[in-house]
Amino acid sequence: MDHNVMPLPGYQPPPEPNIDHLVLEDGEPVESIFAEKLYRLLTETLYSSWPGPGGDRPFLVVANVGLFWDLHEPPLVPDVMLSLDVPAERDLSQKKNNSYLLWEMRKPPDVVIEIVSDRRGGEDSHKKHDYARLGIKYYVIFDPKNRLRQGVLRAFSLRGGVYKPLKRFWFKSAGLGVMLWQGTFEKHRARWLRWCDERGNPIPTGRERAENERGRAESEALRAENERERAENECERAESERKRAESERERANAAEERIRQLHEQLRAAGVEPPE
Repeated sequence: MDHNVMPLPGYQPPPEPNIDHLVLEDGEPVESIFAEKLYRLLTETLYSSWPGPGGDRPFLVVANVGLFWDLHEPPLVPDVMLSLDVPAERDLSQKKNNSYLLWEMRKPPDVVIEIVSDRRGGEDSHKKHDYARLGIKYYVIFDPKNRLRQGVLRAFSLRGGVYKPLKRFWFKSAGLGVMLWQGTFEKHRARWLRWCDERGNPIPTGRERAENERGRAESEALRAENERERAENECERAESERKRAESERERANAAEERIRQLHEQLRAAGVEPPE
């Protein structure tokens, strides 16, 4: 039920289901250091630098967290999932908030990303089927070593209950896309999967954003310093012009004084100076 809608008189919400039997954490480690770093790259960037889908709408992005869709079925565990209009601020001391329980979140995630580590993960088969069945609108398969021989990066949109390939890795309803990026993250250079804006610019990590802002501040300081030096040079040029004009005026005054003296000398000798 929408929390913003007033319930009918006498309406009693159904009791919360008992989830004591659900195993929300199995303690399994991540597959590799690369995967662990990639999880962080795909989650930290959004919380650090993405304003969200607009209109102050909240979002939740998590990695390697169980997606429970039925009380009596094992969860799906996407490598990364993004869900719009789901607040990230939740009381994590409560068991129900430590996994993505579909009946608690009241909607499926909007984007799911799977990272291929071997050919047994089912990214192209049962996982794709399961995510489509849950109504997840966008599905991404990142296969860094092309183990499935279908390309390093593929993305799909759900249409008519079936995933159709996207030529452009842009998720319009989410206001976000994905891209391949060759670079260094946490001292490890590789080809990474990253979120991007509509122009194909990667969403920066918190560190990148800080470095960009510092670079802009330094550029602004340099521009201000150049403006100051230019102003000083203009002042010096103006002062030089003033001094030159003053020298010209003094020379003109001296010449006039010399002519006056010559005229006086001529008159003293009885000669009328020429006009």
